[in-house]
Amino acid sequence: MDLHVTLRDMPHSDFIADYATRRASKLGELFARMTSCRVVVEAPHRHRRHGNAFRVRVQMAVPGHELVTQRAPDDQHHRDAFAAIDDAFDDAARVLRDYAGRARGDVKHHERPSEGIVTRLFLLRGYGFLETPEGDEVYFHSHSVLAPGFDRLRRGARVRFVEEAGEKGPQASTVVML
Repeated sequence: MDLHVTLRDMPHSDFIADYATRRASKLGELFARMTSCRVVVEAPHRHRRHGNAFRVRVQMAVPGHELVTQRAPDDQHHRDAFAAIDDAFDDAARVLRDYAGRARGDVKHHERPSEGIVTRLFLLRGYGFLETPEGDEVYFHSHSVLAPGFDRLRRGARVRFVEEAGEKGPQASTVVML
């Protein structure tokens, strides 16, 4: 696999470049037919009070297609280059797994959405909990909330969500405000 890492608008760092290279090589293990991977890590905005906000773009070439993911500096933890790289490669792995499944002809079965009420929100930590009509509590992460977004949610808000099994119990994979 052809692999290339570029650091843009920032001083060169062997640590960051090596870390991105290691994460990219793991993508090749997920899908052996990937022919190339290009990674760009950049710090496009410099703020005196807040430091740099990192953007990471992962571009993967697979037979007949190009798959691209990008993590923009949209939240606090992207002020750390390693966290931004981790998030971008987590997204890239998910996109690559989905592509591999479609290439194999796998069909993804979608659960029917349920409705619930937001009972607890931890805005600074980026997660919350819903209560189902049956009285069950379901965890959700800020990245699971579709537009208008996590910051617009309030306690008591009615939502529609898709429940799935998480590491520590039920969690909502998609949350939509009603």
